[in-house]
Amino acid sequence: MSFSNTDTGDKPADPYKATNIDEPSLKEKVEDLSEFISSSKFGMMTTRDGSSGALVSRCMALAAKENGGIDLIFHTNTESGKTSDIDSDPHINIAFLNSSGEWASVSGTSSILTDRSTVKKYYSPALKAWLGDLGDGKHDGGPDDPRIGVIRVEAKTATYAITRKNAISRGIEMAQGIVTGKAPAVNKLREISEQEIQTWRSSNKMVE
Repeated sequence: MSFSNTDTGDKPADPYKATNIDEPSLKEKVEDLSEFISSSKFGMMTTRDGSSGALVSRCMALAAKENGGIDLIFHTNTESGKTSDIDSDPHINIAFLNSSGEWASVSGTSSILTDRSTVKKYYSPALKAWLGDLGDGKHDGGPDDPRIGVIRVEAKTATYAITRKNAISRGIEMAQGIVTGKAPAVNKLREISEQEIQTWRSSNKMVE
């Protein structure tokens, strides 16, 4: 680590992570992440303005997944701020959270696709509500509206936590942790490395 302000000897300085880290098979890690993302439906997309360095987050609805569920697809209006951010800096993060406190963070690179075959593949009539009809016979929110693009997020790394116990059991674990000082085992904390994602993607190319 580049930053540390303590020496804990042979004891883990981050006992929560040491207690909750979970290392199942790559298949289970990716499939559970993909299932969680699908159930969340909405994520916070964080982009970076290449000129100022400012980070901006926006709520986005998941449109689809590719390559065995590891790469993510979102719709965009190509005239919006997020497409300008991506054009200046493709690095991106998508974060998901639910009411149980389960969460996921996917970091990677993004690209904006505007070819009509891709747009039509992922098109949804619900986009009309967001884009509106400008009344010129062209910008009508339909599949041929040139404003509609697709953001493809190619994952590089992912970290997520899903619960391993019900709410009552988690509460008991937390209470015991306060008394004993022992970190509660309440989550399955999982990390998917860049190499693991490359391995998964190569064996699941374009599987949705």
